[in-house]
Amino acid sequence: MKNANRDYDIILFGATGFTGRLTAEYLAREGGKDLRWALAGRNPAKLAAVRESLAAIDPLCAELPLLDADIGDADGMRALAESARVIITTVGPYILYGETLVAACAEAGTDYVDLTGEPEFVDTMWLRYQDTALKSGARLVHCCGFDSIPHDLGAYYTVQQLPPDVPLTVRGYVRAGGTFSSGTYHSAIHAFSRMRDYSKVRQARVAREHDPESRRRVGDAGGGVQFNHELDTWVVPFPSVDPQIVKRSARALDSYGPDFRYAHFVQVKKLHSVAALIGGAGALFVAAQFGPSRDWLLSKRKSGDGPSPEQRAQGWFRVRFFGEAKDAAKTRVVVDVRGGDPGYGETSKMLAESALCLAFDELPERAGQLTTAAAMGDALIVRLQRAGISFEVVSSESKVVA
Repeated sequence: MKNANRDYDIILFGATGFTGRLTAEYLAREGGKDLRWALAGRNPAKLAAVRESLAAIDPLCAELPLLDADIGDADGMRALAESARVIITTVGPYILYGETLVAACAEAGTDYVDLTGEPEFVDTMWLRYQDTALKSGARLVHCCGFDSIPHDLGAYYTVQQLPPDVPLTVRGYVRAGGTFSSGTYHSAIHAFSRMRDYSKVRQARVAREHDPESRRRVGDAGGGVQFNHELDTWVVPFPSVDPQIVKRSARALDSYGPDFRYAHFVQVKKLHSVAALIGGAGALFVAAQFGPSRDWLLSKRKSGDGPSPEQRAQGWFRVRFFGEAKDAAKTRVVVDVRGGDPGYGETSKMLAESALCLAFDELPERAGQLTTAAAMGDALIVRLQRAGISFEVVSSESKVVA
């Protein structure tokens, strides 16, 4: 195993937050008796309280190590990274609090997972630490929650059902019920407020990042607001980090064919809800540009708060993918990725399984900033299926052209 001589297989940084605690509970239930792991944070009393609650799940957790770690202490972050094979962090917004730990992991050759959905953070980390991670062998895997695992691995799984070496088009359509985390909400507000900063970062990455000479084209499948008759709903383009992650997987992996196109939508049942969605997003964007209104928005969702277990039990999501191949048979496939509460329960599950996958599974020899499909692919899909997230072919058809 990579870095097998280190003290811990996994360190969870941020276990006292709502999603961090759920991730700790998942590791306590599913990590296995041989997992060497620890909790890290800056508040010993809160960490001890989390450990006490974990001991009710698994008595062995009563002896779980607690590590003092502050994101503002670069030396402390370096020591943390050097003691682990994989580090999970739930401490966001990542653009404000994430860089020190990424830098430490890149330098130490430590695998890293987070649940960010912040494009600016992802691109900034690539610009600053990609070369370092490539040299050290670190795998820096962002977006290991609802952003962007169902979409990235769902598109990857769809591509696997299509013929190789032909142009492919995949479209993903998201439906969900449940509450998104306060961390996701805070990250979105900060992202809205930093669009000019992100534009510069994005341009810098595009200028430096190039496809291999032998690679194909990767692009956007296009499409605006429209009524989808197969889904019987309106669909609205969803400019989240998810389509960026899908297309980066396509650039990294040959299986996506010589010409790959992807489009990403959210489903909306009623036309008036489309207007409300677009108008609401626009209002949030405008309000996020000004300090007082931004502070007011941030105050509406307190970090660390979250829904009850009963409320989480009612949550669900489905991402439906339509994949089409430009082969002689005009092959077409429909795939569903389904799970429970997207913002909390399934996000903590996906994050924990990503870390376990990096720690223990046989994976491709890759390093640097990677997507979940490029870093873990089939191995992570197997883990998630075993954990209750389904990847299912709904239909497949070919129409041979005479």
